[in-house]
Amino acid sequence: MCDTGDRQTTAAVLVKEPAATIVEALKDVTSYEGEDAVFECRLSRETTQDAQWFLGDVPLQSNEMNEIRVQGTHHTLILRKVTLEDCGPISFKVGQHTSAA
Repeated sequence: MCDTGDRQTTAAVLVKEPAATIVEALKDVTSYEGEDAVFECRLSRETTQDAQWFLGDVPLQSNEMNEIRVQGTHHTLILRKVTLEDCGPISFKVGQHTSAA
């Protein structure tokens, strides 16, 4: 804001977060039934953008079967005690970017 006494003007500043990109893509994982399967992905920067893991078309959330971790730019999905029904594509999406294994 600028105020000269008889006149006043204001402006606003808008700061946008740059989009994060995937710099370390997912890799295929082979596990035995009953073991954990661990998937890792690294982004170009820490972000507040929504990042989402999928098994096929099903979005995953942290629960007793799946553990989702975020440590800075490092995103990890752990599928606990996998079964044959867990076979399929895993994908990680952030913004417009996707990695799959």
